[in-house]
Amino acid sequence: MVIIQPSGGLCNRIRVINSAWELARRRKDRLVVLWYLCPELNCSFEDLFLPVTEPGIKIINIRSLRDPRKLFYQLTSSQRFGNDDILASKTDGILHDDFYHSLKKRVYIFTWEHFYPSHDYSLYVPVPGLQKRIDAFTGNFAPRCVGVHIRRTDNAVSMGKSTTEQFIAEMKKELTSHPESRFFLATDDQAEEELLRREFPGKIISNEYRTIDRNSVEGMKDALLDLYCLAASDKLIGSYWSSFTDIAADMRGIEKVIAGEEV
Repeated sequence: MVIIQPSGGLCNRIRVINSAWELARRRKDRLVVLWYLCPELNCSFEDLFLPVTEPGIKIINIRSLRDPRKLFYQLTSSQRFGNDDILASKTDGILHDDFYHSLKKRVYIFTWEHFYPSHDYSLYVPVPGLQKRIDAFTGNFAPRCVGVHIRRTDNAVSMGKSTTEQFIAEMKKELTSHPESRFFLATDDQAEEELLRREFPGKIISNEYRTIDRNSVEGMKDALLDLYCLAASDKLIGSYWSSFTDIAADMRGIEKVIAGEEV
């Protein structure tokens, strides 16, 4: 059995669960996911997604690191690995073969690192009410909509590399090639949105009344709405060193340009 406790925000967790599911399938084994409700993601899996019906996978929502179910799985595992162990045992997102072959029958992993590439997002089906909201936004994307993901507030690496000026430059470049384009904007900074609305009048689509706080169910639903709308765009202008950008582009294999990254 593989027991995974994914850490971090929404997209880090998606990548970790996908990696663990790939590991379990390679081992022809079962997967237990311990979905921890905490300030950085304070809602259950089923608040966002339909229950997983895939055989061999079980998702358990926990609200405390002392939850008896979590402690049981952790203490009864033959091997326990933390984030540093996974980071040291992979290259380019893939576990080393010797590490894989060293795994015993019952393995517990806590990490925010992905360790197997996976482009299968079939485990994640938004709940009906949220899917209806996503459809309402994406229904206005024709004839061409470019997603723009601007990460601010808590990601200094991203802010230093993907500046506002670089986003504006990429958006202007897009309009030069495709004047009909509009932009779906996902950002955690209201000032950035107001600036871009002034810079590109009539071209910005966004969830204007979103909740930024990830320590709430509504905040996480708004984050998921942004993710799926970005994924439904024709192209993505994204932030450097952001799993949110990477997952949004990967879900449908759309073209991705990182603002500020030299080609």
